[in-house]
Amino acid sequence: MHALIRNGSVEQYPYTIGNLRRDNPGVSFPKHPSEEMLAEWGMYPVAKVDRPNADHTKNFSEGTPVFNGGSWTQVWETTDATAEQVAQRVEQLSASARNQRNDLLRETDHFALSDVTMSAEMTTYRQALRDVPQQEGFPITITWPTKP
Repeated sequence: MHALIRNGSVEQYPYTIGNLRRDNPGVSFPKHPSEEMLAEWGMYPVAKVDRPNADHTKNFSEGTPVFNGGSWTQVWETTDATAEQVAQRVEQLSASARNQRNDLLRETDHFALSDVTMSAEMTTYRQALRDVPQQEGFPITITWPTKP
């Protein structure tokens, strides 16, 4: 990603080589211009920064890059999620966790057939899977049982 920088400030971000060509129709740029050539036109690379870890109570959006340590760096802005967004995310996390739990139960269903004697460890494991939604902190924090 690049940004168009004028007088030390971000004028446009993101800014692509296509934008540069469109904004300068009388100039013939090479197919793959060098970073030095792009800098002559005020176009600088922006170092990518990983998005912060997911938090169901926060919204993350890409902000205006900042000049840091000699280069332009991507910035993430954080805002509080609305109550409705939090509720929707908790519902999605809950549905996803229940689906994962159901998949794990299905993987062991053959142990519950009438002609199979299920071990005590497998019975405990399957019950622990069924109890996952009752865990403190569900669905944000889940301790998955270990398959015997």
